[in-house]
Amino acid sequence: MCIVEGKRKGKMGGIRMGVMKGGGGGGERVEKLKSSRTKLWMIRATTLVLLWTCIVQLTALGDTWGPRLLKDWPSCFSHQDSSVSVAEDKDPSVLASVLRPKRVYKNNGYLMVSCNGGLNQMRAAICDMVTVARYLNVTLIVPELDKTSFWSDPSEFQDIFDVDHFIMSLRDEVRILKALPPRLKRRVELGRVYSMPPISWSDISYYHNQILPLIKKYKVVHLNKTDTRLANNGQPLDIQKLRCRVNFSALRFTSQIEELGKRVVKLLKQNGPFIVLHLRYEMDMLAFSGCTQGCSSEEVEELTRMRYAYPWWKEKIINSDLKRKDGFCPLTPEETALILRALDIDSSYQIYIAAGEIYGGQRRMASLAAAYPKLVRKETLLEPSDLRFFQNHSSQMAALDYLVSLESDIFIPTYDGNMAKVVEGHRRFLGFKQTILLDRRHLVDLIDQYNSGSLSWYEFSDAVKESHESRKGQLTHRLVIADKPKEEDYFYANPEECLQPSYGQQLDLSVGRL
Repeated sequence: MCIVEGKRKGKMGGIRMGVMKGGGGGGERVEKLKSSRTKLWMIRATTLVLLWTCIVQLTALGDTWGPRLLKDWPSCFSHQDSSVSVAEDKDPSVLASVLRPKRVYKNNGYLMVSCNGGLNQMRAAICDMVTVARYLNVTLIVPELDKTSFWSDPSEFQDIFDVDHFIMSLRDEVRILKALPPRLKRRVELGRVYSMPPISWSDISYYHNQILPLIKKYKVVHLNKTDTRLANNGQPLDIQKLRCRVNFSALRFTSQIEELGKRVVKLLKQNGPFIVLHLRYEMDMLAFSGCTQGCSSEEVEELTRMRYAYPWWKEKIINSDLKRKDGFCPLTPEETALILRALDIDSSYQIYIAAGEIYGGQRRMASLAAAYPKLVRKETLLEPSDLRFFQNHSSQMAALDYLVSLESDIFIPTYDGNMAKVVEGHRRFLGFKQTILLDRRHLVDLIDQYNSGSLSWYEFSDAVKESHESRKGQLTHRLVIADKPKEEDYFYANPEECLQPSYGQQLDLSVGRL
């Protein structure tokens, strides 16, 4: 070892001596070597910077909101993954959120919003308010959810939605904070905040002309009503696309809700095809609508008392029979059983009931259960321990039903409420998944004719099928009715500006600058 070390030292010494003896010529070679190494390092560093810049810019520019990109975004379950993929730590969407640069803009103030209604009414409202905040160049405070409605759900935003994903995924569009800065927060706590309900079905120009000056004046404005406060139609394309982006990408449920939804869907798919039936035959719906078809006199009295107990349900005196004939009542469980049979829905299919407690219980569900023995609910598929954290949290329960509804082979709502509409639009976005939109006005007339003997079963069934051939969630244009926004098609039921047809020329789904 000593000999080897000695030789090495001798060689190294010789090298060092040679350099020294070389005089000026050796010095020049050293300087050239240093210079070439410096240039090489600078080239590498510049290349890395350019590559990183390209990645960032491509991430921002390639951020289109169409199905082909968003199919990998975990806003809910990916429609192309039969096992229902849920976001993981290395999900591309998470990396995209990290890389997406923040949008820099002069902040005009702060917007606080209090959502009202059930889960899906609030979901649509959140999409609208994010869009409004972006257009006004203000900072949005994470929306407050309704805790005073019929359901009395105490859930906060972060109990239902992944709040960090919500903020990060929209950072290139709008600044969102979990709370006001301390000084402004103190002012709000003292009650010194300008609060108001915006006008329903308003154009985005209304917010620019009426709301923005108030925000600039008071620094903080609180919008205390948010349901249907942005018009369905006539808005700039970028506005419509941003509403879609929030709905289909930014509003992701918490991991706890998504994991449980994944388990429910897996259990259903193990047993073959399944249909989600949004059977909106709960006590609150019947009391609100005044629809009492098939109810006993005691039940009618109970529903009437409930309707009068809630002052914000303005319509008190209701003719149930007339309302049903006009198609404004949810189908009863008995009527629903007839319609499913008339549509030739196989009795071996699983029918998942996406709803709360059915009014009348087993008595009202008997005919549906007899026709379709494989009736299931989340409560029958899961253990009580799985749902203990969701008890008395109707919005979290509704979130589970929402996820299962997206993954079903067919979705059938018996009433066109907020969940029915928002799920319909989401299923369109996921590739026009079949949603049977029941024409209740026509159906109750057919049912009455069949029950009276005017129609045979085959005539009844043929009429039902024929009238619903074009009501299966296909690509259509929204119905626009000037000056009657309540009667026209809801944006979130058919966000056609964000849909990609399966044929012909594809739509441009990229979001431009507002």
